Amino acid sequence: MKKAFDHIGIITTEPQPGESWVADSQVWVTNPRLHPARIEYIRPKEMPNVAAEQVGLWKLWHWPHVAYRVENLREAIVGEEVVLGPFFPAPFLEVAFVHKNGVIIEYMQYLELDHWFGQANLPEFRHEPLTE
Repeated sequence: MKKAFDHIGIITTEPQPGESWVADSQVWVTNPRLHPARIEYIRPKEMPNVAAEQVGLWKLWHWPHVAYRVENLREAIVGEEVVLGPFFPAPFLEVAFVHKNGVIIEYMQYLELDHWFGQANLPEFRHEPLTE
């Protein structure tokens, strides 16, 4: 599977500048393309009540995640423990979160790469090429 690093997602309870609303998952997110370390802040409307026995889903709402851009989301999640998704948080993007090797990984299939929830990328922002 070809993939490229996209961002690190961190859960927060504090509002962040430039947040965008994601109705499907009931969270506000920031644009990782505007952060120098490619950090996406995720602020839930309400923290979901997830039992610790649901390990992957619990980690999704309590731990950071690493996100990778992929060519084919459906192929990327075959055989994986999917804890959320696949879903379209916006018309330009389809995502799924998986629990793999003890961590949460977000796989992202972009339909458009030049913006994030209507926000233009910084001129110096460059997407990494997909590699095996």
